Amino acid sequence: MERSDTLLSARLHSLGRLPATSWAILAAWTFLFGTYAVASLTVRHGPGLTAFGDVGMCLAALFASVALLLNIGAQNRRARAFWILLASGCAAWFVSQLIWTYFEVGLHQEVPNPFIGDVIVFLHPVPMIAALAVKPHDCRDDLNVRLGYIDFSLLLLWWVFLYIFLVIPWQYVAPNVTAYGQSYDYLAAAENLVLVVGFAGLLTQARGKWRELYAHLFSASLMYAAGSYITNRAIDTRNYYTGSVSDLPLVASFVWFGMAGIAAYQLKPPQDELPSQDVGESPWPSRLAAIAVFSVPFMSIASLWFSKNPPNVRAFRIGVTQIMLIVVAVLLFVRQRLVDHDRWRLLESSRQAFDNLKFFQTQMVQNEKLVSIGALAAGAAHEINNPLTGILGYSDLLADDSNLSDRQRVVADKIRTLARRIKTLVTSLLSFARQVPPEKGLLDLNQVIQTALHLSNLDLRNKRVEIEVLPDADLPWVHGDSNQLLQVCFNLMSNAVDALEEVGGGKLTIRTDHDLQKVLVEFSDSGPGMKSPQQVFDPFFTTKPVGKGTGLGLSICYGIVQEHGGKISCWNRPEGGATFVFELPIVPDREVLQEAPVASGSRSA
Repeated sequence: MERSDTLLSARLHSLGRLPATSWAILAAWTFLFGTYAVASLTVRHGPGLTAFGDVGMCLAALFASVALLLNIGAQNRRARAFWILLASGCAAWFVSQLIWTYFEVGLHQEVPNPFIGDVIVFLHPVPMIAALAVKPHDCRDDLNVRLGYIDFSLLLLWWVFLYIFLVIPWQYVAPNVTAYGQSYDYLAAAENLVLVVGFAGLLTQARGKWRELYAHLFSASLMYAAGSYITNRAIDTRNYYTGSVSDLPLVASFVWFGMAGIAAYQLKPPQDELPSQDVGESPWPSRLAAIAVFSVPFMSIASLWFSKNPPNVRAFRIGVTQIMLIVVAVLLFVRQRLVDHDRWRLLESSRQAFDNLKFFQTQMVQNEKLVSIGALAAGAAHEINNPLTGILGYSDLLADDSNLSDRQRVVADKIRTLARRIKTLVTSLLSFARQVPPEKGLLDLNQVIQTALHLSNLDLRNKRVEIEVLPDADLPWVHGDSNQLLQVCFNLMSNAVDALEEVGGGKLTIRTDHDLQKVLVEFSDSGPGMKSPQQVFDPFFTTKPVGKGTGLGLSICYGIVQEHGGKISCWNRPEGGATFVFELPIVPDREVLQEAPVASGSRSA
C-alpha cells in the first residue's frame, strides 16, 4: 500500500513538472477534442448539439491559428513566413466556419448547398501549400526562394483555375447540385492530397527538431484530408449534421495543427546543417508548374471538342482559360526575369571567384619564391661574413696606422666605409631570411633618405643624373629598423639611376608625404619605364644585362616592407618613367612619448 502511494506521488510530481506548453497541448486535446467526441457519441441530433458543434469547430480552428502564430517571433525570416502561411490557412477555414455558424446558429436555418463559403474552404490549403516552398529547415543562404514562390504561385493559380473551371459552372452558370458536389469533392480531395504529399517530402528532407515538427504537420494534414472527404461525402448524401461523428477527424486535425505550433514554440528548432554531400534543388516544383501551365489549353480544347456539357458551360470555361493564359504569361515573364538575374549574379560571382583564385595563386608563387630566396640569402650571407670580418679588421688597422700617408689613409678609410656597407647588406639579407631579428625603433624617414643619399657614393656626374628630394617637413614617426629601410632606399635609388643611365640621364624625384594612417615615400624617375611592372618583385626577375643584375634587390625590398607592416607598389608613369611607392603605418603619438627615437635616422634634438 505504501509502495502504491509512493508511485502515485511520484507520477503526480512528474506531472507537476510538465512545461506550460505540454499542459496547453493536453488541455486542447481534452477540452476541444475530448468534449466534442463525448458530445458526438452521447447527445442526440438537435439545436443544442448543432450549436455546440459549430462553436467547437470554431474554437478548434481558432486554437490552431493562434498556436501557429506563436512562432512569428522566430529569428529566421523563412521560418516566420512558414508559420504565418500555415496560420493563414487555418484562419481562412475559421472564417468559413463562422459563416456556417451564422446560418445554423444565427439564422436557425439549414446551410444551403452549394455553400457560399465553399470557395474559402477549398482555397484555405492554398497558403499552406505555399508554405511548403519556404523550407524553413534549410540553412542554405543561396536557396532561391523567389523562384520557388513563382513556381508555387503557378501551381496555386492552377488550383484556383481548376475550381473556377470545374466547380463554378455548376454553381452559377448551369446550376446542378449533384455535378457540383462531385466536382468539388474530388478536386478538394486532390488538393488536400497535394498538401499531405508536400509535408511528407519535407519530412524526408529534414532532420532533428524540424523532422519532429514535420511529422506532426504531416499527420495533421493527413487527418484533415480524411475528415474533409468524409464530411463532403456526408453533405452530398444528406447524412451530415453539425456535431456528428464525421466531424471528429476535422476537429482532431486542427488540434493537431495547434499542437505542432505549440511544439515549435517550445522546441525553437534551428536550421538543419547541410548534409555531407551537396543536395541540389528539387526539380519537381518546376516540373509540376510546367505541367500545370501546359494543361490549361488542353483542358479548354477538351471542353470545346469532346465535352457534352451545355454550350454556356463550354463558353464560360473557354473564357476562363483565356484569362488564365494571360495571367500565366505574366508570371512566366516575371520568372524568366528572375532566372536571368540569378544567372548574371552567378556569372559575376564565378568571375570574381576566378580572379581571386588567380590572385591567391600568384601570392602563393610569390611566397614560395621568397622562401627560396630567404634560404639562399641565409647561406650566402654566412659565407660572406667570414672574409668580410677580416676585411673590416685589416681596414681598421690601416686607417688607424700613423705611418700611412694622407692619400693612403683616405683609401683605407674608403675601404672601411665600403666594407661596412657590405656588412649592412649582409645583415639585411640575414634579416630578410629571418635569421637576424630586426632592431626596430622610432624613425624619421626623411633622415633615412638623406643617409642613403650620403652613403650611396654614386658617381652621378658621369651619368648625368639629377636627384631631387621633396621632403614632408611634418612627416610623422614610423616604427622600423633603420638598416633595413636604408637598404630599401638604396635599392630603389640604384634601380632608378640604372634606368636613367639607359636613356643617357634624367631626373629622379624622391618625395615623402603622409595622411592620417600612413607615411608614403615615392621614387619617380624619367627613365624608359618597366616592361613588366607586375613581376618586378619576383626573386631573380631582372631586365638588366647578364652580370649587372641578379633580380634580388626589389624582392628584398618587398620582404622588408612587408615585415614592417607596409605595402610597396610600382607603375609606369603616363609621361614616361616609373614610380615606386612604399608606405608604412604611422606610430600613434602616445607611443612616441613612451619610446625614445633610435640614433640612426632619428630627428636631432
